[in-house]
Amino acid sequence: MCRINIALAALVLGLITSSAEAAPRATDLPITTAAATTGEARPPIGYVGFCLRYPGECNGHSDARPIKLDQATWTLINAVNDDINRRIQPVTDKDHWGVAERWDLPTDGRGDCEDYALLKRKILIEKGLPAGALLMTVVIDREGAGHAVLTVVTDRGDYVLDNQDEAILPWTHTGYRFVKRQSMHDPNVWALIGAPARDPVATAAR
Repeated sequence: MCRINIALAALVLGLITSSAEAAPRATDLPITTAAATTGEARPPIGYVGFCLRYPGECNGHSDARPIKLDQATWTLINAVNDDINRRIQPVTDKDHWGVAERWDLPTDGRGDCEDYALLKRKILIEKGLPAGALLMTVVIDREGAGHAVLTVVTDRGDYVLDNQDEAILPWTHTGYRFVKRQSMHDPNVWALIGAPARDPVATAAR
């Protein structure tokens, strides 16, 4: 799925500063929108295989509330995002596993886009954030390639954790075309995502 530019990834990771230095304050975050789903979609085949290997990671959840994006939570999300983007070495599934597509937890320190996102999701859940607000998401990136990110559903709209960008951005400001993502109510149900409406992102959150 992922297009991996090793040189670019190394440059981006080298430029990342600590979350305390780089991340804006939660009170300065813009108010964005929540992504609208338009119908049911098939789960990615890589996700199906992942759930067969890690069934505990794909259990249903009842806590489908958006995350309250206060300063402590925003700092936590940035810290986890930065840590995983630094620690994991980007590698294609073909080079890593010898197959075209495999979703997995990067326990050996290597992985591609969905592996970054799966590990971020796992850690944030372990840190106490609701699983129903941490959604694996499939997009088409700026180069027209398939890509996976983690969407964080918050009370200020949907934000994206990405291994191709050190900044956590509103979903409408990534430059990606969103395809489908997990349901907030059941991680094994996937839904198509509609194009964003006009985003009131210029309205600063108070």
